[in-house]
This record gives sequence, C-alpha cells and structure tokens, in this order.
Amino acid sequence: MQIRDLGEFGLIERISRLLPPYAKDVVAGVGEDVAVVETQGDCYQLFTCDIQIEGTHFYPSVSPYCLGRKAAAVNLSDIGAKGGEPLHFLVSLALRSECQVKWVEEFYVGLCEEASRYGADIAGGNLSHINGPQVIDLFLMGKVKKDRILLRSGAKPGDVVMVTGHLGNAKGGLLLEKRSIDGICPEMAKFLLRAWQVPTPRVKEGQVIAQSRKATAMIDISDGLAQDLLHICDASGVGVEVWANRIPVSPALEGLARILNVPVWRLALNGGEDYELCLTAPEEEAQELAREVKKATGTLLSVVGRILPLEEGTWLIMPDGERRPLGSRGWDHFMEVWDGRERA
Repeated sequence: MQIRDLGEFGLIERISRLLPPYAKDVVAGVGEDVAVVETQGDCYQLFTCDIQIEGTHFYPSVSPYCLGRKAAAVNLSDIGAKGGEPLHFLVSLALRSECQVKWVEEFYVGLCEEASRYGADIAGGNLSHINGPQVIDLFLMGKVKKDRILLRSGAKPGDVVMVTGHLGNAKGGLLLEKRSIDGICPEMAKFLLRAWQVPTPRVKEGQVIAQSRKATAMIDISDGLAQDLLHICDASGVGVEVWANRIPVSPALEGLARILNVPVWRLALNGGEDYELCLTAPEEEAQELAREVKKATGTLLSVVGRILPLEEGTWLIMPDGERRPLGSRGWDHFMEVWDGRERA
C-alpha cells in the first residue's frame, strides 16, 4: 500500500493508532488542527504547526514578503478557529545555499508584520540547508479561555452551518497563477491572486464568535468547505446538508466562473486556502450572531446549510433543489486533487 492509496486523512488515522496515550493534561489532540492542553489557570494552551513547501504550497513567482505573511496567516487561522489568542511563533527554514539574503529578510518582514497584527511575536526557530525545494515550517502557541474554546465536536442536529466572508477566492487566484485565462478584468484578477497569496486569518472573528457563546463547533476552511465541514460532521457524529446557492461568493469569482464555464458554487465549495471560518450554531442564535460579528469586525457571516442527524447522511442541495451526496474534493497532500478544470 502506498500513501496515495490512503490519502492525507487516512494516513493520519493510521498514525493515530500508533501513538501512545495522551498525557492527562491533553484536552484535544489528533483530530483537531490545534492541540489543546490543560493549565492551572483559566486558559487552555493551544499549539499548532503548518508547513509550506516550494512547488507544493507556493511558487517562486510569489514574493517572499507575501509568503511570510501567508505562512503566519495559516497558523493564525488555526488559533482563530478555536476562539484563541495567538502568542509565540517558532520558525524553521530549510533553504538552498544560493538563496538570496534579501529573500530571507523580506520573508521575515512579511512574517513579522502579519504576526504583529494579531499580537504574536517570533520567539525562536531553526535554520537548515536543503538541496531541493525550500521549506518553511511554523509553530504557533496561543491561549483561549476555558469557557470559550470551540472544537469540531459540538455540532448538533438542528444547528445551522455558517461561514465568514466569501469562499473560493483563493481557488480563483490559484487557477490564475497556474495558467493563462483570457477575458478576466485585471482588477478582479488582482483581487483573486491577492486572496490566494495573502489570505486574511479570521482571528478577531473567531474571538467574537467564541465570546458570544452562541456557536457549537468551529473550524477554519483550509482544505475547502466540503472537506472541512465533513471534519465537523465526523467529530460531532452528525450529518449535514449544504445549500449550493447560499454559499457566499465574490463578484470576481463569479466573473472567473463564467469565463471557465463552471458553476461558481463548485469553486467555492471545493476550493481550499480561503482561511475563512466554518461554524455551527442553533438556528435561533444565527441572526444575532451574524449581527455581532458584522458590528465587531465588518465581516459577513452567512448561513449555508443545516446539521442533520447522523443517519440522514451528508448532502449537497443543488440550486435546482436536487439532492446529491456531499463528497469531498478539497485539498489532499497525497492524492490527485481537482483544480477547477479536470472535473469541470
């Protein structure tokens, strides 16, 4: 058996069976993007890490400044999805010896700028030589009040599914980066490319949602709405239905979808690296929660589906009302993934 036969999440499952039991202070580990550890105070400690590999997660055409900001953002997003406060980064870089010093300096300018936006610092790290693609590996520690933490496992039948912002913009930017697409407005192309190169982590939004105590589960959308929402379903033991025509999309993505002749909801449903938040909340709390988030942050919070009992399954409700199984075509490191063209 090869790794590609299992895929990323199948491999994680097999690895988890080999791990020793958690120490008594581990509240949540494998199965969450963030490890949650008990403390004697009123906060949990949060730990997360994420790796960026040249040619897989970023291209040489992306500026080191933007890359530094994105490397920080993807970790900040994980802390935000727990309602937490980011604190300290550790940074490991594996660099080719011919890499320009200026490249490293500009990377750190972007990294430090993004970290400082959310009150985090760079507490240390490591440097190493590599002959192949360059590697950026970040570790981030944070904290969250014990009575405010949001895991993947709290969704209940009858809850609605909500998302922040607009989905699919990063997917649109990646498509524009990978191939030439004629007919798109330069300003819209710039907007989509920016969404992919420098995503905005929803740290403040996550904190507002956690402080409201209205949400029941939350995750950040790194691998695509369908895939990440299914993680909530697995952890919570529930089903779900997603309404394709309710997924919020930007005018820029709508324009790109028309040029590609693909449904815009497909780009929004399966595209990864948006780093928006996906959460569940009781239906009666949804409208007030959306108002609170909008007032505090200016960010849109939209209802896109409903949590079902486990036995009712996971479904995508098409714009014409047809029910289809909600499959996952999001990002998987070890399997061929749909890029908006092959399965259009």
